[in-house]
Order: sequence, then structure tokens, then C-alpha cells
Amino acid sequence: MNVANTHRVDSSSAPSTLAAGETALAAPAPAELAAPDALEAAATSLAAATDAGDPVILVVHASVGSGHRSAAYAIAEAFGNLRDEARATGDDSSPTARARTEVLDILDFGRIVFDGDATASMFTGWTRPFYDLTWRYTLTGRLLWGGGTIWARIMYPRFVEFVRRVRPAAIVCTHITAANVAVSARMLTDQPFPILCVPTDYEAEGLWPHLHTDLFCVANEAMAETLRPRRVPEDRILITGIPASPAFSRDYDKNEARARFGLPDNRLVVLALAGAKLPRPYVHFREALDELLPFMHTLPNMQLVIVTGADQEYEARVRREVADYGLDNVTVLGYVNTMAELMEAADVVICKPGGLTVTECLCARAPMILLGRAYGQEKANVRMLTGAGAAMAATTPRELLDTLRHISGHPASADAMLINASLLRRPRAAMDIARATFRLIAKEPVRDAKLRARHFLHFYWGRKPAHTR
Repeated sequence: MNVANTHRVDSSSAPSTLAAGETALAAPAPAELAAPDALEAAATSLAAATDAGDPVILVVHASVGSGHRSAAYAIAEAFGNLRDEARATGDDSSPTARARTEVLDILDFGRIVFDGDATASMFTGWTRPFYDLTWRYTLTGRLLWGGGTIWARIMYPRFVEFVRRVRPAAIVCTHITAANVAVSARMLTDQPFPILCVPTDYEAEGLWPHLHTDLFCVANEAMAETLRPRRVPEDRILITGIPASPAFSRDYDKNEARARFGLPDNRLVVLALAGAKLPRPYVHFREALDELLPFMHTLPNMQLVIVTGADQEYEARVRREVADYGLDNVTVLGYVNTMAELMEAADVVICKPGGLTVTECLCARAPMILLGRAYGQEKANVRMLTGAGAAMAATTPRELLDTLRHISGHPASADAMLINASLLRRPRAAMDIARATFRLIAKEPVRDAKLRARHFLHFYWGRKPAHTR
């Protein structure tokens, strides 16, 4: 990944903290720059770049799980690739060649800096149904949310000052909090930069700032159909897919990949992505795998590969269980930093239905079994993928075993998922988003008084929802 001359600020930790299935390759080890003095230094550097005529593009995420961060880094990588292409053609003076890209975690700018990952884990236990109701029904009907200054005035005045100093050419947001704070900052600073929203799931939450977004980059036509009743104009909707690292779209040799990980070439390889920075979201997922293990001897033509991520305690426990059951068709791996190649070695992937995880599987041409009872955005992802025939879903350990037995007896069913998934596969999403950003930068700034007016809270009345949730 070539990121020369691309400065990045991100408070997240090294890639080893990413979920095993979510873009370990998309994000290089970022520096620990959450401290105020580091953000101040970044603002000074970027303001100087703006003064010199170099466009500054902010890619802003929220460290609530690794998916939003991974998408942000994939987009930043695309900006770097476009810059390199422009320079290779000798066009060193173009905005594309001169652009500076900054990846930011919006949570670093809060009045109260909190751990987004830990907060997200609060909604994975008995509170999941409440989160599901909130995600599915909040401002998704006729009463809709447009945007407002409330986000910045109450929690993120530091980001407003950052934007005031930097004067960005554009802000790309991969999380709703980042998008709303960006809208707040633009209202309060009266700057003309465009804002692009990039939802990282296969449905859009109701809290995206609909009326004050210059472009929604969405996964598919179904999401576009959701935005239209929310009165988002057609020219502000672009179907790009969800951005994932190009590593997941590269071609790898399957035999070489299997040899590298010590996997047999005469069995169906089933990859289970069970590793994460925080184990709580994976509790039920891991319990299902625990119940599956005693029955793996009934699937002799399958090789189950369990990726435990950086959780060494979980890795040791699974290794003990595999040894106790005497299973020679189960492989346990810890943290894997070449996930794209490992997916190439697999015939089927068992995973949670997170937006980035399933997108990486789509890009890697890996048929999926989505495991566990899904809530919120994950429920939307399951419905979309299974409705398209691009994945199978298993809620219980018994269903998982039955599904594996079906695939074992009918390997063509995995091939069918792969064929159906080709309709959803958009490996150039990040590049398409980057190109769209430069097109918006090149356009005359929007002067629409209604679009740019300040609102503390902006609610509006939309049309009948396209999809009943």
C-alpha cells in the first residue's frame, strides 16, 4: 500500500486489534495521535497545506467496531492511489496529485473521550433487542432527520475549530456521528466544502444527515430506494458498494495459499472468523463453534479453520478442545495479517454479518454462512445477502451443523452462492468514492441557502418508506 505523503491521524491501536474478518490489511499501524497536542500539530500541518494550495481531504470515522475504521482507510488508500496515478502521468500540479488525506476518529474530538468499542459492546448482550428497535425505527418513517448543529455544539466543538483552521476541500464520513458532526462544522464555519456519507452496511440508519449531505455513496440499489423517500435527490445518490481494501480483490493461488497455512488440498476448507478485539460481541458465535466441534468427526471431507484473532486465551482453549476431541480436521489460527489470502484458501467462510466482513468476503469471492441471531444493521445485512442467494444463514449450532452437512454433500451450493454474490460484488468501491470526491471538489460550491442554512435541529416530513422494517 503506497501512502507516501499521506498524513493520517487515528487514535485506534495497531492492526492486531482488528476483528479477524475485518480488514487487517486495510489499515497500516496508525500512530497514537488522540492526544490534544497531536491533533493540534495535525491541524497546523494541514492548515499550512491548505495555505499552499494543496486540497486537504478529511476521512472521518468513529472507532465503534473496526468496520468504520477499515472503510475509512480503504478510502484513504484509494486517494493515495489516485495521487500516485496523477503523478505518474506528470500531472504534478493537479488537485488529485497535490491532495493531502487525513484519517480521523471523530471520538477523539469529543468533550468526553470514550472508548467506542467498549460502548458498542454494551449493545451485544440482553440489550440487543432494544438496539434493534432503535436502529430499525428511529427516523426511518415519515418523520426524518436532516442534520443540525446540535452534535457539535453539545459534544464536538473541538472538531469545529479543527475544520475552521484546516479549511478542508471535502469531508468523507464512514459513520453517522462523523457525518452529523461534519454537517455541524460546515454550518458553524460557513465553509463550502462537500460532505460525502458512506454507510458501511447494506441499509441506511435514520440518523444520517439526509438533507445536508452532498453525496451518499451506498452499497446497492435497495439502499438508494431507501434514500429517495427521504427526499435525497437522485444526483446526490451514487451506488458504489462498501469500500474494502484492494487486498481482498486480488487474485491469489489457492494451492499456494493452502500450503502457506498448512491446509489440505483434498478437503473443503471452512473458515470460521471468531476473533475480535472485544470478545463480547462474539460470545454467541464462539458458543456455536464450541457446540459444533464434537460433531466435526462426522464431516471427514471438511477442514474447519478457526481464526481466534489476538485473543490468546480463547486460542489456547480451542486448541485444548480440538486435542481432547482428537480432531485432525480442525485447524486453529491466532491473529492472521494476510486475511485476504486465507479467504482465498477457503471454500466457505463462517462469519458474523458485519457490513465490512461480508463485503470483504464478497470481494474475495468467498461464499458465506452468516452465524448467529442478527440485530440492527446486521439483520439488514442478513436479509439482503440471503434474499439475493449470496449467503446462507444459521441461527443455532444445530442449523450450522445442518448447513455444513448440506454443503459437504452438495458442494455446488457454495458455487451457487458465489454466482449470486457476483451481483453485489463491487471491488472498486473505494476508488469510485475517491473519484466522486474529486468531482465534487472540482464543482462550483453549492450556494443553496436551504441546504446550507444553520439548523440546531432539522426534522422534515418525507414520503412513504420504500422498505417496511
